[in-house]
Amino acid sequence: MTSRDDDRFRVRPGPPKSSRAGQSRGGQRFVSRVLREASKGGAKASSQAARPGGRSVARLGRGHVAAQTAGRRLGPGARRVVIKARYVVLRQAGGRSVETHLRYIEREGVDRDGGRGHAYGPTTDHADLADFEERGRGDRHQFRLIVSPGDAQQLEDLRGFTRHLMTRMEGDLGTSLDWVAVDHWNTDNPHTHIVLRGRDQTGHDLIIARDYISHGMRQRACELATEWLGPRTEREIREGLLRDVEQERWTSLDRSLQQLAQRSFGGVVELTANVDAARLPRTLLIGRLQRLTEMGLAQPDGINRWRLRPDVEPTLRAMGERGDIVRTMQRALGARQRELAVFTPSKSAQPVVGRVVGKGLADESQERGYLVLDGIDGRAYYVALPAGTELEQYPAGAVVEARGPAGERGMDKTIAGLAEGGLYRTHHHLSVLRGRPGRGGDPQETVAAHVRRLEAFRRAGLVERVLDGVWRVPADLSERVRQHDVQRFAGGSVTLHSHLPIERQARVIGATWLDRQLLGGAASVADKGFGGELRKALSQRSNFLVEQGFAERRGARVVLARNLLRTLRQLDLDAVARDIAGETGLPYRPAVDGERVSGVYRRNVLLASGRFAILDDGLAFTLVPWKPLIEQHRGRWVAAIARGSNVTWEFGRRPSLDI
Repeated sequence: MTSRDDDRFRVRPGPPKSSRAGQSRGGQRFVSRVLREASKGGAKASSQAARPGGRSVARLGRGHVAAQTAGRRLGPGARRVVIKARYVVLRQAGGRSVETHLRYIEREGVDRDGGRGHAYGPTTDHADLADFEERGRGDRHQFRLIVSPGDAQQLEDLRGFTRHLMTRMEGDLGTSLDWVAVDHWNTDNPHTHIVLRGRDQTGHDLIIARDYISHGMRQRACELATEWLGPRTEREIREGLLRDVEQERWTSLDRSLQQLAQRSFGGVVELTANVDAARLPRTLLIGRLQRLTEMGLAQPDGINRWRLRPDVEPTLRAMGERGDIVRTMQRALGARQRELAVFTPSKSAQPVVGRVVGKGLADESQERGYLVLDGIDGRAYYVALPAGTELEQYPAGAVVEARGPAGERGMDKTIAGLAEGGLYRTHHHLSVLRGRPGRGGDPQETVAAHVRRLEAFRRAGLVERVLDGVWRVPADLSERVRQHDVQRFAGGSVTLHSHLPIERQARVIGATWLDRQLLGGAASVADKGFGGELRKALSQRSNFLVEQGFAERRGARVVLARNLLRTLRQLDLDAVARDIAGETGLPYRPAVDGERVSGVYRRNVLLASGRFAILDDGLAFTLVPWKPLIEQHRGRWVAAIARGSNVTWEFGRRPSLDI
């Protein structure tokens, strides 16, 4: 036999068959009883116990006994599995958190064929997510897991792997588990999203020990992957390390070099002959150090000695993230060739306008999203979204604008300057404006804009409304606003200009983003890429407006009708109002600028002119420009004052009727 024979023939264990799975479940029930009894005995011991390697064992919660034993049989050739676990307190996460997350993991483009994801459970391939959400309505918390086997492509059945893993977890935790999962194949590393209810089989809160969450689950997954695929061969391990030598990211080789530097005097990596070559070959470490030297992250310090730069780890991690971003953008753009850029929000950053060509979660465990924009300036941008942003509001092809955090607004200075004795009064502001006849603009509109700003401050807890038209304003309002904006818009802000692609905007009746570009001159539009497509769409929109009588040609110029946006918007509203009236039997009462309307917020409708809320007072319904903040008041009585596309909302109890 030769040294190559082990490469010619290799035993590869397969996944357990259904009969073995039944035996496994029976065995797990026995193991579960043993672990429960062990847990009872362990509870009498001290509250903390040392694990091999110096780790403490958390005594609170299920699984702390299993966390001590999991992975003991794993050798250096064990398969790797990464598990990211997130503990979500549902009351803090918000009423729509579960619905939004379930909708995200089952979205389009995540299965093997690029289609919609398919949720499954312990015994069904077609899990009912609405029913799962309903069962968990009263739960205090929820666990959201991402399981990513390093060799997922080799697993014949990722769904079966997940079910066997959850069965082992049931044995470790001593209870049956209520969960749903969706497999994602849309990245370089196929993975599974698991949503686990925070209830055990008795209906009590499911509390999982910290040690089991941090490493027990991962060790169980590694055991299972190793059983299914067999241990990694020396050749596979060596090839993986060889790939790490050239990587522009933080690798296991870098971690080993960092440990060597920390153990040495002066922080120098010295690769002498007594380095543990059985674990990591010395030649690989030298090759990695030479690569780090080329990257400017290490410096030779004598024979077989190197000094690592202090920031080597954060630098390599940042480079790895940037590499992931580039691959994400290239995948989203497909065959389109663009100059790539990352939008960095700052006060000096120029706004970026473009269409959405890609979106997803940059950190799926923390649900931090991103957009890939095809900009009107001919470049493509990666835009990180503020935490908690729902990706659903940015459909593919939508036109959005990314901006850095805003500086202090002149409106805020005016409010602080007009506050006498800490009180801002609208009638005082109005009298000041009317005393300046040459200033221009409608004084009522100016004051109304300041009122909307104050209402936003009130909702943020920055000011207090004392009476109608009177607000108590702190002396340090500007500083409080600045701190509030820093926390809220640290990543900048993204505004949706239109949910419609520009191709559809070109020939619709409604006030579109293209119309606003025609009125504003469409500055900074490139001749190539999306900019070139935008120029073509603007020309098509001009022709359509001429055909419909909303514009006329005068030589080479197109002159738009007066009040174009208002006219188109009203036609759009009238058309949908007829449909709603037919459905509800209620007449339509148009909103009048500056007048207060009220009613129960029923739902919203998406039009070419934007999204509008339907308010129903029992006698008629009104359409008012929608804002995300009212969604939590669906089914409740609200009031609004609309001025064009700007709305001031009031939330409270329905007014009583006097008889």
